[in-house]
Amino acid sequence: MDYPSDSIRRVVEELAKLPGIGKKTALRLALHLLRTAPEDNDRLGQAIQDLRRNTQLCTQCGNLSDGVRCRICCDTHRQTDVLCIVADVRDVMALERTHQYNGQYHVLGGVINPLAGIGPGQLNIESLSERAKDVKEIILALPATPEGETTAFFIAKKLNGFSLKITNIARGIPVGSELEFADELTLARSIQQRTDYHHPLTAHSSN
Repeated sequence: MDYPSDSIRRVVEELAKLPGIGKKTALRLALHLLRTAPEDNDRLGQAIQDLRRNTQLCTQCGNLSDGVRCRICCDTHRQTDVLCIVADVRDVMALERTHQYNGQYHVLGGVINPLAGIGPGQLNIESLSERAKDVKEIILALPATPEGETTAFFIAKKLNGFSLKITNIARGIPVGSELEFADELTLARSIQQRTDYHHPLTAHSSN
């Protein structure tokens, strides 16, 4: 693709590195920025800088936060004895959009995937034992994938000695899908109609 200036080319190349942005879309965005008022572009640039400078992981749950603890962990109106385990911060945002869950979260930062070199040690799992002491229910809201099932099984075994209830979101979520792509109604029903956790392999072997 030929560009009228090197400045436009550099902006297009950087924008095209973003997920879901191709060269044509990046060019449209670059031309839009060129027509935008300078102060608007300055605010955008500052917001991006602040994003990297100020955003951190909550020390309690692993969610994204502007401070040491995220807004959810600091919210005194939320249940503290129910803990929902998710793979990614995007899952927290997806569940929050349903307005059907009022407990706490624990963000793993991914799922166990040996083929990709991701084991339990690379995830936010170790601190679960300490948090589990203060909760009555653990909700497993992990992807309906083999990796998600493996992670759920590992966590269930790790928490086996605790006196708490372990539940799984209802499988209105299609097998092989991620929570962030589920529509809000399906996700809301999944969290409302959660069931006691039973690993498929365990259930099969008991028959």
